[in-house]
Amino acid sequence: MTTRWSEHPARRAALAAIVGYGALQWLGRAAGSTHAERRMSLPGDDIVAHPTVVTDHALTIAAPPARIWPWLTQMGWHRGGFYTPRWVDRLLFPDNRPSADRLDPELVRDLRVGDTIPDGAPGTAWYVVEQAEPPSALVLHSTTHLPASWRERFGAGIDWTWTFHLRPTADGGTRLHLRVRARTRPWWLTAGYRVALVPADYVMALGMLRGLRARGERTPT
Repeated sequence: MTTRWSEHPARRAALAAIVGYGALQWLGRAAGSTHAERRMSLPGDDIVAHPTVVTDHALTIAAPPARIWPWLTQMGWHRGGFYTPRWVDRLLFPDNRPSADRLDPELVRDLRVGDTIPDGAPGTAWYVVEQAEPPSALVLHSTTHLPASWRERFGAGIDWTWTFHLRPTADGGTRLHLRVRARTRPWWLTAGYRVALVPADYVMALGMLRGLRARGERTPT
């Protein structure tokens, strides 16, 4: 009797891997966000034209936007970190300080257009503040998140924005929405971004938002 394709162990494993990877692709692009949120226009959408990748992640926080905003202002390398899980900090960013668990008066600041948020050792990678409207919108922009040798040797480039959108909810909380819009070149960098970084964003982006939720909900009013 002929064994059906789906009953062969190796084929079942391959099918499960394909389905699992497809799920990670979706989660890396849209976990936590609603259809309406993914379709809405946000500040900063006009900065990166014709993006090759767009991701939207969101969650609800039981604290008003004004309690969340100060945590955004102290983000950065050797500042408050990015509030990702501690195991992520240790595994991927061992040279950075652990993400801050408190608001530091020396780090909390009034962000203005043109300010920078470091994302690596000096001179390596950073974000530039394109828009800061406390406590509702923060738009960060970067073209620096690639090794200089890649840019010079291969003509590689990445142009991306992070938009943090804080919308008050009817019960006094916050709907925190993070949108990433990225345009990359050449084709192999775009392919690598889609294959590897999009699924990873399920951990990184949601980890950051959950870290902000935990900190915002326990911050005294």
